[in-house]
Amino acid sequence: MRPSRRAAAGALAAATFAGLTLQAPAAGARTAVAGPDPIVFVHGWNSSGSTWNTMAGRFQADGWAASRLSQWSYNTSQSNVTTASQLAQEIDRVLAATGAARVDVVTHSMGGLSSRYYTKNLGGSAKVDSWVSLGGPNHGTDTAYWCGGASCTEMRPGSSFLNALNSGDETPGTSRYATWWSPCDSIINPDSSVALSGATNTRTACLGHSDLHNDATVYDQVKAFVG
Repeated sequence: MRPSRRAAAGALAAATFAGLTLQAPAAGARTAVAGPDPIVFVHGWNSSGSTWNTMAGRFQADGWAASRLSQWSYNTSQSNVTTASQLAQEIDRVLAATGAARVDVVTHSMGGLSSRYYTKNLGGSAKVDSWVSLGGPNHGTDTAYWCGGASCTEMRPGSSFLNALNSGDETPGTSRYATWWSPCDSIINPDSSVALSGATNTRTACLGHSDLHNDATVYDQVKAFVG
């Protein structure tokens, strides 16, 4: 017996719906949003994520979505090793939230140390595309003798933390590395502490330590590097 038109139409609709259902994304799947890499900002000692307000605002004005700019804060008195583990969690959170494959990490001062530990020892190079250090005490600074706690001890020239961090390849993995240093930075002594072997190392104009993340020229150079 030939099926009715209604039955045939129902069968066709069911088959079509079944095909669409098979093509639907799995539950919980996240679609990556096109755009530049998300940026995770890592501040320095005795500071907070708000120190990046000017630079993050410039990135947003130049096309980065606010949801792709993480002005992360952490306890600056703890060991940089502890901070590196917490940074790993923050980067994983940003990657999951944005659907991006990698992030860019922009750091100021001591923020460069925990992030370098992350890229070198915690598998971070696979997740960090570009890494930036603005006035980082990458080989230590004499001013760290004037503060206390684990993080300050680690920033002192010749500390066991820095010796291990700088042993072997200073810019390991597939990440791209860049540093900016100022001849007028009174916090990082000596000035040569900032530059890393294998990185793009840039001397700025006569800028104070806290001006490095607010200066428009430095911003343009950082944007070009991470972009």
